[in-house]
Amino acid sequence: MVHHGDRRFSGPLLLLVGLLAASLHQSVATGDTPGKDPGKPERGNYTVTTSNGTLCLMARMGLQINISFSSSSLNKTVLDLINIQPNVTKSFGSCDTDSATLQLTTDVEKTNLTFTFSLNTTSRKYHLSGVSLSVVLPDLKGPFSSSNGSLDYLKGTLGRSYMCREEQRLSVAQDFSLNTFQLQVQPFGVTGDQFGSAEECQLDEDDMLIPIIVGASLAGLVLIVLVAYLIGRKRSHAGYQTI
Repeated sequence: MVHHGDRRFSGPLLLLVGLLAASLHQSVATGDTPGKDPGKPERGNYTVTTSNGTLCLMARMGLQINISFSSSSLNKTVLDLINIQPNVTKSFGSCDTDSATLQLTTDVEKTNLTFTFSLNTTSRKYHLSGVSLSVVLPDLKGPFSSSNGSLDYLKGTLGRSYMCREEQRLSVAQDFSLNTFQLQVQPFGVTGDQFGSAEECQLDEDDMLIPIIVGASLAGLVLIVLVAYLIGRKRSHAGYQTI
């Protein structure tokens, strides 16, 4: 009787664990990009200095441009992924009291990518407010260009850096988005040559919670099955006593 009880309760346990594992896989296996994937971009260090040579903006990140355009040779809309290569990219920009810009230029495909950050001096909060792109592609008659000056990404506090280790997609326009990897940026309140204390993105916080949730769920499942097994075993003993 006890052996039958073991098989009866192990089946539901394996099923529940399998369903939980499948659900976890679906929750983390997101962010697939259509089209040819050039792989993860290399992480680069980009800085902006004032006229006297003082650092005023720091950024460390991998960048991937995601654009869609009408191909002249294929006569259809295509998707293209372009990795920003740090070793051939130059960075410069400007820093003001409530705004800062980081411009990245590369001779590869003549790419010009500009980030604009805005600071609310009252709340001491900053955010990425604008992104613009110009890139020359062999399949286009003229340069591809797209921009948006009303964004609200990469929000942080004056004197601190914004960090996001997870890959995230920043939607800029209908035909242009940016994929960032292991990003850390500080556009205001830079002291010396080191980032201020980091404020992590929601994606990183969620990623840390997943193992905790899975562990608690598995512990709960084991406890439920154990209680059910003990109840079944107790009833089996009671049946023997009646006979």
